[in-house]
Amino acid sequence: MPSEIQHSPRVGVPWRTAREEAQNNRPKIDNYLRAVEAAGGAPELISLGTLGGLRPELDGLLRAFDAFVLPGSPADVDPTRYGVRRHPLCAEADPQRERTDYAVLNHAFAAKKPVLAICYGTQLLNVYLGGTLLQDIRSELRSMIRHSKKDPPPSTDDPMHAARIEGGSKLAGLAGMTGLAETGYSAYVNSSHHQSILTPGRGLRITAHAPDGVVEAVEWTGDANWVVGVQWHPERMPDDRLAEALFRNLIAAARGAVSGVR
Repeated sequence: MPSEIQHSPRVGVPWRTAREEAQNNRPKIDNYLRAVEAAGGAPELISLGTLGGLRPELDGLLRAFDAFVLPGSPADVDPTRYGVRRHPLCAEADPQRERTDYAVLNHAFAAKKPVLAICYGTQLLNVYLGGTLLQDIRSELRSMIRHSKKDPPPSTDDPMHAARIEGGSKLAGLAGMTGLAETGYSAYVNSSHHQSILTPGRGLRITAHAPDGVVEAVEWTGDANWVVGVQWHPERMPDDRLAEALFRNLIAAARGAVSGVR
């Protein structure tokens, strides 16, 4: 049988913020595109202004993608979306980003397309599924673990900490593939956030925690679709085996969805 050219799944990545898109401010969003490309995917940016057009136009755009990455953002999810009052330390929301991510998730769940959610993307995924958020880890949890480079003592680099991965999860499978099983599925991850998941949304299983209990990863259990959210930033860990495996597994799931393999 002649060898076939392997399909490079098209992966949609929304801009991090409306402001960054307007300014074509690319350094941080390009990290995601490079990670997808290195894993064998074909990344494409999704404009946050698409929702200003007609709904059929948006649906047509999303249908063209095989998978999605929901990136981080300096914004915070609007707390009215999960029914609480805004904490004084909660950052401003980005309505265009929220509407875009909601449209992406509506489509991805309906069409059973894989999603990798990262940091803010994980928090929004959780809220989309009816979960709630801790609005400020430092003031509400009183944790001594640094989850942001703004936490004392401030630094210019992302702090790092351990994350305990739950057995039987997709992450545990990836950890085993990368040799982390020898340390009990414990990973060492970067951290750049001040909010986190409080109560998980419907169909989400918590699959990793930081030592202080902060949720570090969730996985969709509602059906066989590959939907994983991590609180850390694998796109900024190019030499980390687990980070690379996350993007590779997303692309593998996208190829399986395209071919009808589950």
